[in-house]
Amino acid sequence: MDAVVTILIAIGAVGLIVQALVGLNFFVTCIWEKERRASVFAGLQFLGMGALLVIYVLLIWNGFFRTTLGLAILIAGYVLVVSGAIVVLRRTAPNPRALQGSKGLIVGEVKRQDERAIVFARNRSLRIDSEQYKTFYMQYREYEEYDKRRRQLGGPLGHPGVIDKPHEGPNVAATLASASIPTHLSTPGAFNPRPHPELKGKKYEVSPEEATERAKGYARNRGADLVGITEVNPLWIYSHRGEIFHNNWEDWGKEIKAEHKYAIVFATEMSFEMVGTGPHSPTMIESMGNYAQGAYIATQLAHFIANLGYSAIACHLRHYEGLMVPLAVDAGLGELGRLGYLITKELGPRVRLGAVMTDLPLIPDKPVDIGVEDFCRICKKCAVCCPSNSIPVVKDQTVANGSLRWKLNDETCFEYWGKIGTDCNICMRVCPWSHARTFPHKIIVELITRNKSARRLFSIMDDIFYGKKPKVKAIPKWARFSKRSKQ
Repeated sequence: MDAVVTILIAIGAVGLIVQALVGLNFFVTCIWEKERRASVFAGLQFLGMGALLVIYVLLIWNGFFRTTLGLAILIAGYVLVVSGAIVVLRRTAPNPRALQGSKGLIVGEVKRQDERAIVFARNRSLRIDSEQYKTFYMQYREYEEYDKRRRQLGGPLGHPGVIDKPHEGPNVAATLASASIPTHLSTPGAFNPRPHPELKGKKYEVSPEEATERAKGYARNRGADLVGITEVNPLWIYSHRGEIFHNNWEDWGKEIKAEHKYAIVFATEMSFEMVGTGPHSPTMIESMGNYAQGAYIATQLAHFIANLGYSAIACHLRHYEGLMVPLAVDAGLGELGRLGYLITKELGPRVRLGAVMTDLPLIPDKPVDIGVEDFCRICKKCAVCCPSNSIPVVKDQTVANGSLRWKLNDETCFEYWGKIGTDCNICMRVCPWSHARTFPHKIIVELITRNKSARRLFSIMDDIFYGKKPKVKAIPKWARFSKRSKQ
């Protein structure tokens, strides 16, 4: 019996040491994240864990746990810890909808999205008083008055109402520098490449297994952080072309056909530090820089496949064939979140997406269930923090165009962008999934992806440690606002 008690005491000591070390790691993480509130609470938590360890050691020293009362308390502690572990660690039932990908959310008729009607296409492409302008607003009259008011606000990058005026000039310059890359790569020869002249007429016969390994490997080698493959669901391909960047107006309004069987979808990570500055202008630099990286990867991957002798079309900021988020969901990269972004297990919503449509024979990945739908139902932080109230705060998803989702109001969202002169990113910044993947946060992600109780527990803890409305993080020195900027 004495040996058993000794083992129980030793296990308890090891457990308390481990929890104290995790607490210390979390405290250091909060300091590294530059989160003052979280650092205070994490420090108090670590002190409590340390005090508990010290008390435990003193009780061992005094032989307390070898008394009847001490042994009873020790056993009760084990029962409490094991019960809590079972509640939080066990794998709860999967979400069958998530495992079906985008199909699991379809509950009615889904109409293909007309790219001309997307707020970005209306803002970037339509020239006032042009024939296309008149044609569009005859078909979509509901947007005309709203768009006129919005145009008066300007848009991101330099409107008089910009949040960082009068000192944001260098950050706008950096953002526009990154924006040049997708524009350069939006010519037909770039996004819809032909084989290199030396390889013209050749077609390499590769098995789906080899093609999949090579395509994913090349995308990762070029800079993609996550890569997945899906068979293209035609519902997620735009119905008509709406974005025009090289004055090729003959393409405007053309029907887009779903001609490729597969989509290679990839994600690139947005910097935790830069996203943390939203809605200020440094977050624009990061956002556009990521889009530039996506255009770079998609273009090279499309050319690689074309050189193998197969058809490929690059999809990036200045040339999309369809909706990236449902394609990414079907490719197993993550789930659709309340904020309208893809949420990945590895990086949360801090990603930008790109893709290549192709007829290269590939092996599709399967959709994943990482608990996003359940977590978003509980959390609501992005909706609470949205300054334009564009993200619905209702508990459950509603039906929009035949699919279940929390429907983002992209009109009021974009209008807010025009008011402040940046692309905001507040929702991405405050999302609990956006935390840097330090050791403690990796543990938390593992728990919430597998357990419903953990989602509730850590949603509450995120509010306690980081606040229900987390504050903007410090801006990196190189991207701070210079008072010497000339406007």
